[in-house]
Amino acid sequence: MRASLTDRQLIDLYLSGDERAFESLLNRHQQQIYSKIYFIVRDADLANDLFQDTFIKVVNTLRSGKYNEEGKFLPWVMRIAHNLSIDHFRRNKKMRMVRATDEFNVFDTLHSDDLHAEDALVQDQIYHDVRHLVQFLPEDQQNVVAMRIERDLSFQEIADETGVSINTALGRMRYALINLRKLVDDNGVQLTAR
Repeated sequence: MRASLTDRQLIDLYLSGDERAFESLLNRHQQQIYSKIYFIVRDADLANDLFQDTFIKVVNTLRSGKYNEEGKFLPWVMRIAHNLSIDHFRRNKKMRMVRATDEFNVFDTLHSDDLHAEDALVQDQIYHDVRHLVQFLPEDQQNVVAMRIERDLSFQEIADETGVSINTALGRMRYALINLRKLVDDNGVQLTAR
């Protein structure tokens, strides 16, 4: 029954004392929110901490009556998660690092050790834009990019996990990078701050 309720209905139930309504809301959105945080921080323990901080802030805002339904619940929580993740980097003055492949890697342009807060926000937007474009690649190319960049697997590990030869895994990454370059150009994504 709860699965058919809207986020707003679950929030109303929670605010009227039904703790299980919040649990339903959390279960509905936790994967997306955790994935967003993990994608930014690239560390499972830190992502779990920031995920918990996000929902502490959500609960406090809901209980204080300061939540308004201007937008939808999920985009609001995603903004909180995003901001907490960026705040973590501001406090620690570092950004995530990504590993490069032997050939050009569009993600290389996103690496910097000493970013100011504004630069970190610009870099995060670039990373978000490129990550969004990855979704337009064929599924086999999306998978190899995710395994290589997000999970930091070697090409041999990717080949073993997907049941293809290492040459096929390398080829998929090569085509993914070629297609990403084209998508970046076609969509006017700026890979450096202006």
